[in-house]
Amino acid sequence: MATRRTPRFKECRHLGVNVCGHPKAMDRANAPAFKRTKKVSEYGKQLIEKQKVKAYYGILERQLTQYYKKALKAEGKTGEALIEALECRLDNLVYRIGFANSIRMARQMVTHGHITVDGKKINISSYAVKVGQCISLVEKMRKSPQFKQQFTSSNKVKYEYIERDEENFSGKLIARPRREKIPVEINDQMVVEFYSK
Repeated sequence: MATRRTPRFKECRHLGVNVCGHPKAMDRANAPAFKRTKKVSEYGKQLIEKQKVKAYYGILERQLTQYYKKALKAEGKTGEALIEALECRLDNLVYRIGFANSIRMARQMVTHGHITVDGKKINISSYAVKVGQCISLVEKMRKSPQFKQQFTSSNKVKYEYIERDEENFSGKLIARPRREKIPVEINDQMVVEFYSK
């Protein structure tokens, strides 16, 4: 399986937002060495927004193109449909629920068979989770101090569309994610403009 292996902090500085979620990712963003001096063209701005989508969700160009084609056929705004579909990916929800501290770790947990959906083991990162489905950590991994500490640490962000159950090491997608509630700094319209050329 192809994976993104770009340096995370460097990518965050280039894009201007903390796409990996690490607290120290943007520490050197304002250093003189990383100041931008050239004016960015309209195409350049659109390209950066598209790269943000790929970085936030840890996907490659081909995958993003496929999601965009599906979003074109969806009801409502294409940009919003695109982000909402990506938010429902299994690896992303594993990250949002708090099983992993990064999208890369979440993907690894899924591919290694540590996650179940409605009691069935799923090892496909791009699996589209439906509203009402329950995502759980397999019984064996619940005893691991690393996973236990990661899931139960008190600094978890709460999302309106996710319900966490710490006792049963699980989380549920209780509603379709709405664009305004999804915590990603992306200009959806610019991504659509990039692909519509």
